[in-house]
Amino acid sequence: MIAFVYAGQGSQKVGMGRDFYERYPDFRTVLNSAPADFDLKELSFQGPEEKLAQTRYTQPCMVAFAVGVTDLLYRRGVYPQAAAGLSLGEYSALYAAGVLDRDTVIRTVALRGRAMEEAAAGLDCGMTAVLALDREKLQQACDEASLLGVVQICNYNCPGQLVIGGERAAVDRAGEIAKELGAKRCMPLKVSGPFHTRLMKPAGDVLNRHFQTISFHKMEMPVYFNCKGAPKSEEESIPALLERQVQSSVYWEDTIRRMEADGVDTIVEIGPGKTLSSFVKKTAPSIKTYNIDTADDFERVTAALKGEDL
Repeated sequence: MIAFVYAGQGSQKVGMGRDFYERYPDFRTVLNSAPADFDLKELSFQGPEEKLAQTRYTQPCMVAFAVGVTDLLYRRGVYPQAAAGLSLGEYSALYAAGVLDRDTVIRTVALRGRAMEEAAAGLDCGMTAVLALDREKLQQACDEASLLGVVQICNYNCPGQLVIGGERAAVDRAGEIAKELGAKRCMPLKVSGPFHTRLMKPAGDVLNRHFQTISFHKMEMPVYFNCKGAPKSEEESIPALLERQVQSSVYWEDTIRRMEADGVDTIVEIGPGKTLSSFVKKTAPSIKTYNIDTADDFERVTAALKGEDL
């Protein structure tokens, strides 16, 4: 059983998608027609890196890349039976599942990026990766440090790698307590906002209003949602889960464990880098992983999945 998983913000790099654009006309069509109020293709291919790293630009560039690669996979006859994405990548997973069309998903993440930037404006905030400490002890650290402000566990990436975020004083104090409780390292991250914490509620409100203006189509396969670490129930709505996602924890480790339990034995990571594949290997090493970052990767992975020899 194959699942596609999609990289999130932070994995972007200048030049991403250039080789796809040069080699595949269908990929060119996606980038040339992407609805953006800036030159998405030029920024993706040429940077500058500082601008590409800005949330409002990163999100549509990353999703356009993911949409283009997904379309190519489908045209090659490679289809998943499930999908998921880390944070921003969840929107690409919903595209893969037929829930959002191409223009809608790119416009939506462009709005999401702007809303997240605006929610973080003026806040003295931070995020820190915490290594080799279990969830319960890190939650204890956050609870104790919360006297200084908002601090939450915002990413459960894989065993031994958690991320906390919130107001800087509280995040720094939680990191100190985490070390006292046995954390091996606490590494501040270069991010522009306290993502996946309740400080992102204003962004959730913006998304709530936007979701009332767009169409969500029938889901063609299960999508594992970040805020649950599992597919949605019959009673849950996709818009409500997406609104919740931007301001609550990402349960990526739980997602991979649930996928494994549901029979996923092969994961294809779509996006720059191999971050999600490394999380999979640390969480469920029996799952075979592939990564599609470059056009050469695409050719190798599609050949392997279709049992062909290159």
